[in-house]
Amino acid sequence: MSSFSLADLEVIVAQRANAAPAESYTAASLAKGASHCARKFGEEAIEAIIAATENDRDGLVAESADVLFHLLIVWKARGVTLDAVMAELARRTSQSGHAEKASRPKTSE
Repeated sequence: MSSFSLADLEVIVAQRANAAPAESYTAASLAKGASHCARKFGEEAIEAIIAATENDRDGLVAESADVLFHLLIVWKARGVTLDAVMAELARRTSQSGHAEKASRPKTSE
């Protein structure tokens, strides 16, 4: 098991965000705006889905790493922290999944 964590990745993303865009992929992505970052995250998520549906384990591992990396860039762009997300997960897991989903505000479709 790796000792590398999402918290470690969050620190790296924050450090790279402060670099010059010409020197950092992360900084360059952030310079293009949150919408660009979100689209890139979506592309990576689709690639992970394809790998999963094609039973490509190695591809799924690689694409999952991309998904997590790009999700953290989106969070950085929007001022969301890993701690905030983990707090929300802790809140949700204090009850059953069905109860938690039923407690969410209803949205119109």
